[in-house]
Amino acid sequence: MDNSTAVKWLSAPQDHDYPAASAYLALTADDAQAGDIVTRLKTAPMTTQKAKDVLRASHLELLPKDDFHVADDLSKIAHGEALSPVLLVRGDLNTGAPAVIADGYHRVCASYYTDANTDIPCRVVPAIQPIKTSAKRAEGKKK
Repeated sequence: MDNSTAVKWLSAPQDHDYPAASAYLALTADDAQAGDIVTRLKTAPMTTQKAKDVLRASHLELLPKDDFHVADDLSKIAHGEALSPVLLVRGDLNTGAPAVIADGYHRVCASYYTDANTDIPCRVVPAIQPIKTSAKRAEGKKK
């Protein structure tokens, strides 16, 4: 790993990241669920996660440095260009479902090669919109 160059990040995902996330999610969810997830990703708060933890939680392998997109992102990092934050769908320990990198897998891998402990800015949402507490209470009172 090359710790000499810190990864720079944009303050928010780029507009084109959301359609890319939607296209990927449409392979594992129906259009309505994929659309709901992307809508929530657009307004989710930014957080940071370590590159190594994103890879572990997603159960994905580290792509090789010579993968075209990873190499392109490594070049951007070396030239001081900022990368777009990553879009994630939270995994579920109860069901064993891994986290899903909806957009940014190559950026995660490139960041890992720079430093496994790189803080990656990301937006994270659950796969299914949680029921709000007030809705749960109202439902309970009806019974």
